[in-house]
Amino acid sequence: MKKIFIHLVIIIGLSFLLGFLFLKMYLPMYTNHGETVSVPDLSGYTYDEAANILDRADLQYEVSIDSGFNADMKPMAILKQIPDPNAQVKSGKTIYLTLNARNAPMLKMPNLVNSQLKNVQEILSNMGLERGDIVYVPDIGINVVLEQKYRGVNVPEGFEVPKGARIDLVVGDGLGNQILSVPDLTGMDEVEAEFLILGSSLRVGEKYYVDTDSVEVGQVLRQSPEAALQVKTGELIDLWIAKENF
Repeated sequence: MKKIFIHLVIIIGLSFLLGFLFLKMYLPMYTNHGETVSVPDLSGYTYDEAANILDRADLQYEVSIDSGFNADMKPMAILKQIPDPNAQVKSGKTIYLTLNARNAPMLKMPNLVNSQLKNVQEILSNMGLERGDIVYVPDIGINVVLEQKYRGVNVPEGFEVPKGARIDLVVGDGLGNQILSVPDLTGMDEVEAEFLILGSSLRVGEKYYVDTDSVEVGQVLRQSPEAALQVKTGELIDLWIAKENF
């Protein structure tokens, strides 16, 4: 029994020794314990630039199938990385990258007309669109959006615009309760007619170009509302304009 007890003690002691050596010496050597690198901040770098930086840091990389879009950053720039910058990781760790899309995704334009300006700004921001210029015109509705424009053109609800697009707004100034007489625009040049409309506290509406050889190109043929009618400030004046007949 004494010999068996001695052998048992020796076996237990050897087991503890081997376990200690495995945990403190072999395992750290096998896993490069303590050999870590700091993850570089790749934000804003292009994919090729980020790849070079990670190669020099002895880190692997993989591009996420998802992508985002930021209009202020270059196409294929790094939008997001996992792990985060400055995280301590082992050499050879894989860094997952999310890239900025080459082209902006297209969004359907919401209907902003007749909405309050403060609400419209929130809607645009939530959709990823940017509020552009605000043009105030005479209208009884104060800070009410009357028109929504992209690149100078009125855009209806459902019209597709790229994410990050600037949407200009025509907004009422709350002073549109005056009654005006519509000026006679017939026979005037298109540009002169527009100046007169705006100078009369009215707004240019739709413009229709009509084939004709009876008057000079660019002259106003017809208008709606007609001349001398009484309208409120900010009223839209539609124009029919002569175009060249090929």
